[in-house]
Amino acid sequence: MSGHSKFANIKHKKEKNDAKKGKIFTVIGREIVMAVKAGGPDPANNSKLRDVIAKAKANNMPNDTIDRGIKKAAGADSADSYEKAVYEGYGPNGVAIIVETLTDNKNRTAGNVRNAFTKGNGSIGTQGCVSFMFDQKGQIIIDKEELEDECGEMDADELMMTALDAGAEDFSEEEDSFEILTDPDDFSAVREALEKAGIPLMEAQVAMIPQTYVELTDDQAIKDLHRTLDLLDEDDDVTDVWTNWDE
Repeated sequence: MSGHSKFANIKHKKEKNDAKKGKIFTVIGREIVMAVKAGGPDPANNSKLRDVIAKAKANNMPNDTIDRGIKKAAGADSADSYEKAVYEGYGPNGVAIIVETLTDNKNRTAGNVRNAFTKGNGSIGTQGCVSFMFDQKGQIIIDKEELEDECGEMDADELMMTALDAGAEDFSEEEDSFEILTDPDDFSAVREALEKAGIPLMEAQVAMIPQTYVELTDDQAIKDLHRTLDLLDEDDDVTDVWTNWDE
């Protein structure tokens, strides 16, 4: 592990999500549609749907809202359909940016993403231009304070063994959190093992993890990058944004 603390970035992201429940609920609603259409409405037989439900609960989406979304997506007359599109490009000073979207109108989404890059003095690149700088991993973040509230004092070694026994690849301890990394194919099994053990998960998703990080020291570059990220964050079509910025 690089020792780079990801907790601050995750916490910042979650705080923004807490302030924009409408946006995150829209995104999760679309992910439910995609998961149901791909694997059916029964979570017991659909691991992707189980993962989305876990994400929904982590973001405090009410159970009845989740159930309605599943039933609507499974309905014979459901016309909702979304496509996944991924955009790659550069922000100020060559910061790598990957934008994942779920959209019912690729032209609209492409225009909005391009506009976000342009307004932040960045540029859209070709497919694969920055993704080689990232590794796709299942990433689980556990907040130490929340863990203590839910489970009392849990030894880090005990938590690590629970994760590794379930198939995790790596375990690291930060000042305020624990991070668990998995192969994407093992993510669901590891997440479910931790949930079964009663461990609260602050964040659990398949993520693009930067291999190295870029620092920005120029105030204008930081302002420009924030401009791009804020515009992307406001777009309902955007589900995730990954960067190698050492925030």
